[in-house]
Amino acid sequence: MKTSNSITKKDLRKMFWRSLPMEFSWHYERQMHMGFEFMIEPALRKIYQGQPEKYKDALTRNLEFFNCTPHIAPFIGGITIAMEEMNAQQEDFDTASINAVKAALMGPLSGIGDSIMLGTLRVLAVGVGTSLAVQGNILGPILFLLIFNIPAFILRYVCSLKGYELGVNYLEKIQQSGLMSKFMLAASMLGVMVIGGMTNELVSVTTPLTIGGGENAPLLQDVINGIMPGLLPLCATGIYYYFLKKKVNVILLIVITAIFGIVCAQFGILG
Repeated sequence: MKTSNSITKKDLRKMFWRSLPMEFSWHYERQMHMGFEFMIEPALRKIYQGQPEKYKDALTRNLEFFNCTPHIAPFIGGITIAMEEMNAQQEDFDTASINAVKAALMGPLSGIGDSIMLGTLRVLAVGVGTSLAVQGNILGPILFLLIFNIPAFILRYVCSLKGYELGVNYLEKIQQSGLMSKFMLAASMLGVMVIGGMTNELVSVTTPLTIGGGENAPLLQDVINGIMPGLLPLCATGIYYYFLKKKVNVILLIVITAIFGIVCAQFGILG
C-alpha cells in the first residue's frame, strides 16, 4: 500500500546521483560508510517521517563498515532502503538483519564489480585511450572517459532501481543457481585476456643483439619474435608482477629500472 512515506523512482534517482561521491570520504576504519550513509539518507528521512527515534537509529545503524565497488553500491543501497521500509512498517522487524544482509552482499558483489569495472572495462578504456594518446590523438582521453563512464553511469542507475525492486531474494537466487561463481570466473578470464593483449601493445622491450657476427647475422629479437611475438614484454611484465607480489617498494623498482635501462642501453643490450 502506497503512502506518503513510500519510496518512489524519484527517490531512487536521487540515490543514484548521491552515489557519485561515494569514495570522497573513504578512510581505513570504516572505508565507504559515510558515502553510503550520504547516498541513502534522503530515503531514510522520508521512510521515518514522523518516527524521529527510528530515523536516528537508522542513521546510526548504516554507519557501520561498508566497502563495495562504487558502481555496484547503489544495488545494496536499494536493498537496504527496502528493508528499512519494512522496519518502519513492522514493529517486530529484526533490524540486525539489515547490516547482516549488507555484509553478506559486499563480498560477492565486489568480486563481480571489480572484475567487470576495474579489471576489464577500465583496462579496456585505458588501452584504447592510451594507444591513441601516444600518437597525439585528442580522441585518446575522450574515448577513455566515454568507454568507462557511460557503462559506469548506466550500471549505477540500473542498480539503484533493481536493488530496491528485487530486494534481498535476488542475490540469493543467483547464489543458489551457481551463476554467480561462473559469472565471476568468466569476468576474471576476460580481464586476464585483455591485460595479456595490452602487455604486448603497451610494454616495449627490444634488443639489438645479434646471434653470431657478420653483416648477415640474425637479430636475436627476430628469433624471439619467431618463437613467440611479445615474449620480452611478457617476461618484463612477469618480473615486475613477481616483485610487486613480494611487496617490493614501487619507487625502488622505478629507480632500479632507470639504472638498468641506462646500463643496458650503454652496452647495447637493449634497444
